[in-house]
Amino acid sequence: MDEGRVGMFHPSTKAFRFTILIFVSLLTYGSYFAYDGLSAIAPILISSFEVTRAAFGATKTIYSVAAILCLLVGGILIDRIGTRRASLLFSSFIVLGAFFMAISRNIWMLYVGMFFFGAGSETLIIAQSSIISRWFKGKELALAFGLALTVSRLGSLFSYNTEALIVDYFGHYSYALWAGLIFCVLSLLSNVVYCLMDRRGEAVLGLEDGAVEEKIVLGDVKQFDASFWYVTLLCLTFYGAIFPFQHLAADFFHDKWGIPLDAASGGGFFYQVFSNILHMFSTAPGIAGIIVFASMIFAPFAGSFVDRKGKRATLMIFGSLLMIPAHLLLGVTRINPVFMMIVLGGAFVLVPAALWPSIPLIIPKQRVGTAFGLMTMLQNIGLGFFPWINGKLRDMSGDYTASQIMFASLGLLGLIFAILLKRADARNNNVLENP
Repeated sequence: MDEGRVGMFHPSTKAFRFTILIFVSLLTYGSYFAYDGLSAIAPILISSFEVTRAAFGATKTIYSVAAILCLLVGGILIDRIGTRRASLLFSSFIVLGAFFMAISRNIWMLYVGMFFFGAGSETLIIAQSSIISRWFKGKELALAFGLALTVSRLGSLFSYNTEALIVDYFGHYSYALWAGLIFCVLSLLSNVVYCLMDRRGEAVLGLEDGAVEEKIVLGDVKQFDASFWYVTLLCLTFYGAIFPFQHLAADFFHDKWGIPLDAASGGGFFYQVFSNILHMFSTAPGIAGIIVFASMIFAPFAGSFVDRKGKRATLMIFGSLLMIPAHLLLGVTRINPVFMMIVLGGAFVLVPAALWPSIPLIIPKQRVGTAFGLMTMLQNIGLGFFPWINGKLRDMSGDYTASQIMFASLGLLGLIFAILLKRADARNNNVLENP
């Protein structure tokens, strides 16, 4: 259709598609901000609630339990009621969870909030993927997914570099949690705008719902070969050594190195926000966010390399290898943690860029949805278990050395699975190593 003849914002035009993409990308901004906000102010919440690190780590356990339960039915629900209604439902769960988090005065209320939050967050990501597939199928699909992920990670990065400042400036942790709720409400409003635009586009273009790629069909599981299980176990161990570590990283850096939670500066609030971001490498939450910052900057280049050169199994080996010395040095030395976090950021760029695109290459097309769904579910088991173990080890030993040895061990296991994957790939015509 001629875009000039139908008008710039006709649903068939690129301008309309990318305007929708702006609002669809914002669907998860609030949830990423609120989720990582707990990590950014972990020392403050632990002290204010007078709880152990294990009890605080269990907030992510509660989140993951809810996510796993909802992942089992999320894809089916999207198919049943459509992406618009499903996305609004999931966004509403997130807002409800963020509200309970904001009014929390004890750890139990925070648990309630995290359960509702987890029920909505992971399933909203599935809905978001379905929406993007609906509007960009065959048209800038990779670009659309990349932009949406970048916006989400901006939420994380902004959270790591502002939440502790909000507490310091306004004098109470609840203000930081209310900030998370505000961003979640803004994401819900973005969802409403998307729904209105999508309804118009559907009426004009007769669009079909996008494919739900993370829907588990149990009968498919028995067909998966060793390569899939190596990738899945690598996914579990790799992410288990990244996000659970990040959950208490600000507390770790503040506890061991005495690194402040925000940069000391005068001036008004927004000037202090700017100063905090500018000095992110000198605050405990900012250093914890280096992993996210690295992935935002370098992940597109890693993805482009994989598309052009392949070498997926090799990159997974190298990325897993990087984690081992980084975690060990964090645990047993007093070297400034910035360098090791940059190394972990490199690992977080390399492994995901190679891991997720490997699934369609080793799994038949009709079973890819089950593969992604199962891998995401098992990933969440690790994301729920290891934050609690991380906190428990800190409570028992008095420092984070044992936790860092655990994370280095997960890196070692990931390295073993990556090597086994490369050997299996060599018997399968090197489909992962080829472009």
